[in-house]
Amino acid sequence: MQIIFLLLAAAISVGTIVYGYKAMKKGKKGSIKKSILATVSAFGLVMAGVMISTFFGGNVFAETAPAAAGAAAGGSLSDGLKYLSAALSTGIATIGTGLAVGSVGSSAVGAISEDQSILGKTLIFVGMAEGIAIYGMIISILILFV
Repeated sequence: MQIIFLLLAAAISVGTIVYGYKAMKKGKKGSIKKSILATVSAFGLVMAGVMISTFFGGNVFAETAPAAAGAAAGGSLSDGLKYLSAALSTGIATIGTGLAVGSVGSSAVGAISEDQSILGKTLIFVGMAEGIAIYGMIISILILFV
């Protein structure tokens, strides 16, 4: 059951990308907010189904080894949540870095085009924006190894 939900989520993701590419190629006009809301809500419903079937459903695969061997392999729920939280902290930090560097970098290029003597100052601001990703990575390392 979980595999069906995951395949459905992957199909929604791939379908959204293909539809968006074709819409851009044809020059369709529309509200980006409505498109994102529809895609995120459909994906969220599928992922909610995955979570519900994971927590309340039975095992998808038959167990071939005793339960003690499964616990020794480290396949517990706490390990999964640990990896999920590490991935989220790094992912959200890098998204924030991309947004920050995009706005700071474009402003820096505009400022340098007017006055070339402020190049060093603008590089400091771009470096500070890139530090957000490093902080996210440090938090991920702390989550995984502490």
